[in-house]
Amino acid sequence: MAFADAVVGGRPVGVPGAVRMLEMAHRQYGKLPWATLFEPAIALAEGGFEVSPRMNTLVRADAHLKKDAQATAYFFNADGEARDVGFNLRNPELALVLRKIAAEGSRGLLEGEVAQAIVNKVNSHPTNPGRMTLADLAGYQAKKRTAICHDYSARAKDYRICGFPPPSSGAIAVGQILGILNNTNAGSIPLARGPGGVPGTTGPAPSADWLHLYTEAARLAFADRAQYLGDPDFVPPPAGRWTSLLDPLYLAERAKLIAQLPGGRSMKVAKAGVPPGTRTGHAPMPDQPEYGTSHISIVDPWGNAIAMTTTIEDQFGSRQMVSVRGGPGGFLLNNELTDFSFAPADAQGEPVANRVQPGKRPRSSMAPTLVFDKAAGALVMSAGSSGGAQIIHFTAKTLYGVLNWGLTPQQAIDLPNFSSLNGPSLLEEKRFPQATVDALKTRGAEVREQTLTSGLHALQKTPAGLLGGADPRREGSVRGD
Repeated sequence: MAFADAVVGGRPVGVPGAVRMLEMAHRQYGKLPWATLFEPAIALAEGGFEVSPRMNTLVRADAHLKKDAQATAYFFNADGEARDVGFNLRNPELALVLRKIAAEGSRGLLEGEVAQAIVNKVNSHPTNPGRMTLADLAGYQAKKRTAICHDYSARAKDYRICGFPPPSSGAIAVGQILGILNNTNAGSIPLARGPGGVPGTTGPAPSADWLHLYTEAARLAFADRAQYLGDPDFVPPPAGRWTSLLDPLYLAERAKLIAQLPGGRSMKVAKAGVPPGTRTGHAPMPDQPEYGTSHISIVDPWGNAIAMTTTIEDQFGSRQMVSVRGGPGGFLLNNELTDFSFAPADAQGEPVANRVQPGKRPRSSMAPTLVFDKAAGALVMSAGSSGGAQIIHFTAKTLYGVLNWGLTPQQAIDLPNFSSLNGPSLLEEKRFPQATVDALKTRGAEVREQTLTSGLHALQKTPAGLLGGADPRREGSVRGD
């Protein structure tokens, strides 16, 4: 199916698992009563919140929300226009669901009348129905996984960077990019200036030399991602362990494939590597769209830290809004199953690691990250972002900016965005001098300037206290007591 055809309707909806995961986490770490945690959200749903400029813009631009009557009634005025900026938007149907979860735990969402409403919505879509059952919802099990960690050195300091393992590809890809860069002369290249004449974009920006090395490292990482990454319950890791993709010797060998400066030319498209001892075989997953996600980083007064990324995939998910009792509002269902490969195998019949299978979790790009001082074990940073497959690059940019360039979290977040998904070099539009664009093209790269809307949050622990940064591209803010 074409992505636009697949994303809308019941077919792409996966069982929503975040609430069951949060319930598991609360049982182990929670201090406040479960029900108490829902009181602010219930008050917001009942009392309403002001429609922001970004929300208004996204609703106006979306071609699919009006195909769902419940979503239309919630997001649009009677004249068919998006709710105005500043409009107080209430959601009593969501408040009802939150009250049930507060009282019954995750069963309030995954069993009973709410679950029945989800199943009815998924299976009754007129053109793209799903096959979800009540048993699918009730039987969902959250899984606690061991973080995947790797060592990293910058500015004569040694760090331990930890993130989420497969089925998320974020931690491995971020680790590979940073590790490969450390095997080049990227560390000796300072930040350059941004372009003049563009409001808010005259600050520092990575140079063409540094971007050449970064985008080449990104191509190598994304080639491995397409080849190997999938749900570990279904996909064996290369060489028997996922850390084989982060092994320093392997990354040093991968870095040798980059044409070094000066004058090095882009490889344009990289091929996957083969970590020593690899015996598994899959076809690489073809590139396909990936969107969405929200991230938040928090450190509490007692030093506990969290980096949490959660998603319904596209910005309005499957555009299916569930109303349990038919009142105003409700909640949107995800289109998470479009994160699976649309092609189960290549032309030779070799299976793709991230193909669709029953009971399988789709590959993600989420990259919630905690950074520690390697020697002391103390927290240094919590970071992460929204942005689909670009999450990997947004997070890597912020980590590199703070750890390698000595920027504050906000300064690192404010840097222009850049990436490669193992194809063109992508640059945030109007954020780089034309000379930078031309220099990358001279090295053989296809360069595209486009919107790259990150949603970064980052906190850094310093001797003077906590420093925070939030992405202005998504109306982010930093708050503290």
